[in-house]
Amino acid sequence: MKHHLAVIFSMIVLSATAQSKQLTLEDLIPGGVNYSQFAPKADIPDEWRGEKLSRKSTLSPERIEREKAILDAVDVEKNPHIVYGEAVHRNEFGITTGKFWSPKGNFLAFYRMDETMVGDYPLVAVAAREAQLKNIKYPMAGMTAHEVTIGIYSLATQKVIYLKTGEPKDHYLTNISWEPSEKFIYIAELNREQNHLQWNKYDIATGEKVQTLFEEKDERYVEPQTPLLFVGGLRVKPAMTEPQQFIVQSRRDGYNHLYLYNTDGTLLKQLTTGDWDVKEVVGLMKDEKTLFYVSNELTPTEFQAYKLDLTTGKKTQMTTAQGVHNVALSATDKYLVDRYSNLQTPLNIDLIATANGKSERLQTVENPYEKAGYTMPEITIGTLHAADGHTDLYYRLTKPQHFDPAKKYPVIIYVYGGPHSQLVTNNWLGGARGWDIYMAQKGYVVFTLDNRGTSNRGFAFESIIHRQLGKHEVADQMCGVDFLKSLPYVDANRIGVFGWSYGGFMTTNLMLRHPDVFKVGVAGGPVIDWKYYEIMYGERYMDTQDENQDGYNYANMNNLAGNLKGHFLIIHGDEDPTVVWQNSLTFLKACIDARTYPDYFVYPGHGHNMHGVDRVHLHEKITRYFENFL
Repeated sequence: MKHHLAVIFSMIVLSATAQSKQLTLEDLIPGGVNYSQFAPKADIPDEWRGEKLSRKSTLSPERIEREKAILDAVDVEKNPHIVYGEAVHRNEFGITTGKFWSPKGNFLAFYRMDETMVGDYPLVAVAAREAQLKNIKYPMAGMTAHEVTIGIYSLATQKVIYLKTGEPKDHYLTNISWEPSEKFIYIAELNREQNHLQWNKYDIATGEKVQTLFEEKDERYVEPQTPLLFVGGLRVKPAMTEPQQFIVQSRRDGYNHLYLYNTDGTLLKQLTTGDWDVKEVVGLMKDEKTLFYVSNELTPTEFQAYKLDLTTGKKTQMTTAQGVHNVALSATDKYLVDRYSNLQTPLNIDLIATANGKSERLQTVENPYEKAGYTMPEITIGTLHAADGHTDLYYRLTKPQHFDPAKKYPVIIYVYGGPHSQLVTNNWLGGARGWDIYMAQKGYVVFTLDNRGTSNRGFAFESIIHRQLGKHEVADQMCGVDFLKSLPYVDANRIGVFGWSYGGFMTTNLMLRHPDVFKVGVAGGPVIDWKYYEIMYGERYMDTQDENQDGYNYANMNNLAGNLKGHFLIIHGDEDPTVVWQNSLTFLKACIDARTYPDYFVYPGHGHNMHGVDRVHLHEKITRYFENFL
């Protein structure tokens, strides 16, 4: 097979004074006793307060108590399965909270989630002498969903009005956005099929819908992620004091871009355009005529900050160093603080003047490994072609420590491969995890590829997985395998694969669809059968079983259990509330029926992943498995 290959970045850090020193899992894995010594540390505080940088603030006890009192007062049912003021829809659609204060603090909008119609799903805590049942609400794809409404509590009247969001009740209410006047609230409402979005405007005095501002439809899915940003600097009628326009993020043209609307729903213009994604809106200048955002318009693996004049459309790049930039705007809009890293740079922090772009270095964080005298492996970022023959895919390749091109090395592929992920970026070590470094020390090539279906490459790139999870992702990963086999230093008979969650699903897929290629695999918390996964994520990408039986059958790893040949370890937390334990247990039964023989390890009391000191144990377990069998 002919490969398109481009090496984009490469870094190597060598220490001639400490060839025998080896980093341990306690140094490299979160939860390890020495991990904090090797995580790049910033002395500069995290957020702006006026023109000063301060440590991230937490909610005041007074605000917490006030919110609790309000929610206790509106909770008239006192039913544990009717929840007030919490994140809903299983934290999909960018939802991270269930409480939304109005701009002037006169009203509190909150979610009310009724889960009484959702069946109980049993988790069992085994630490007590008599194991304890811990029921959760886990609506699986195709089953009955919870029902959500939005209440508006007035501090002046101490009364609640619920928005009249109507039927069907199992739709999704997302991206709650207060208009600065506090007279109206905007909701991104999505049907359960997740292919029809309406941005609706509600009158908070009556709860009535004022109008549907605009709609978006897609035959695959629509996924709203961010609230509206109201703009006061471009008033149509200058005498009016309240903003009459807002900015919305949308992927309607195939990439995530910014659009300017009037509050009556009239589209004024598209603010950004191109074959790249806006990742984040940083903020507005005080006059609200200039906006800052972060995007990957130079290359998919880097994120730079830009200044955009909303009137003229003039765009100015504010950050220039290669890498991944995270910026914050000061309250007085005079400065950006820019924290960035790249393959060779652990962390730099710059202060950038918003007026002219002049930059001042606040801190350069030393390479913690080099400082401690450790020899580091060579890490390379490059591209190869996807299975379609033309789409560029980005990979990260970590060579063994003290690499000798005349030798043959085993390979471990670390995979995730699903939406909302991008593992290969030009940040510190190219995004390589501590375990990658550890295994490179032990003589392994470690390889990661962002296949089609992952994020920040446009909607078509991501949504190709719709209704057929595992098909294109696996095909692209096998292009990565072909590339690895073409390298003279790779032992093609010793290829392993490891992944967690969606990566566990991908690992299982690769082990069972290509059993003659992969000698060893480790799948953590794997989705085995998508009918056991939750509604919001599962139905977005797969629809329901009734609508897509062929797709569910194809993606059901139980149907392939008889293909297993290599050494395959499955790891699961027995209290996993995300990918429920039932997934891997049903796979064990399928393997028993098929007379195949996977290995299995359970972490009692753990959820979807292992944390704290047990995370070090987890990676030691995985390491030993590869050392024993690869």
